[in-house]
Amino acid sequence: MARLVMLSDRLPARALPALEALDVDLKVEPLSASSLVHLPDLAPEGVVVDACENPPHAFAILQALAGADTGVPVIVVVDREHLERHPWHEAADELVFPGAPPAELRVRLAMLHRRFAGGGEEVVRLGPVTLSVDSYQVLVDGRLLDLTYKEFELLRFLASRPGRVFTRAALLREVWGYDFYGGTRTVDVHVRRLRAKLGPGGEHLIETVRGVGYRAADL
Repeated sequence: MARLVMLSDRLPARALPALEALDVDLKVEPLSASSLVHLPDLAPEGVVVDACENPPHAFAILQALAGADTGVPVIVVVDREHLERHPWHEAADELVFPGAPPAELRVRLAMLHRRFAGGGEEVVRLGPVTLSVDSYQVLVDGRLLDLTYKEFELLRFLASRPGRVFTRAALLREVWGYDFYGGTRTVDVHVRRLRAKLGPGGEHLIETVRGVGYRAADL
């Protein structure tokens, strides 16, 4: 899972220290019902709910999440002494203890992703842009784009790693492959075409980092 949202009133390092050792895009929102409104905009692949400090309140949030039927897997962080305090299995898809080591957390997240990703089409979202990986379709605010294969692959690569900067050479290697002999100007041309096709509602989503390369906006 590349993007997680944690609902907690504590720093992630206090709630679930193992998260710091994982290569994930983590957003932290307050443990509040109002935070649930922002989840669709954040487009997480998983939601982590910190139930250690206030189990009853956290369980109520979990029930609200379950009722919303977001289709996003939910992980609850619970202290051992609170295991029997609530029926966690009725409102969460996975449970971890706050002291879980990174290796255990990594495996649990991978297994959870496998369970949820097995039956549906892979979708990548970046702001108003939605990429359907299986069908190679891209929508911007409901408008279908006509992209070439490499334009789609470049957009997917960047959109899957928002906020990370990649040099032109790195993009050539990752998107075009090791056996591609074209120059780095190829990347500039494709970025320019992509921005033109994304239009006013999406051209800003591919950012230029002067002297380095490009990145997808970290929304």
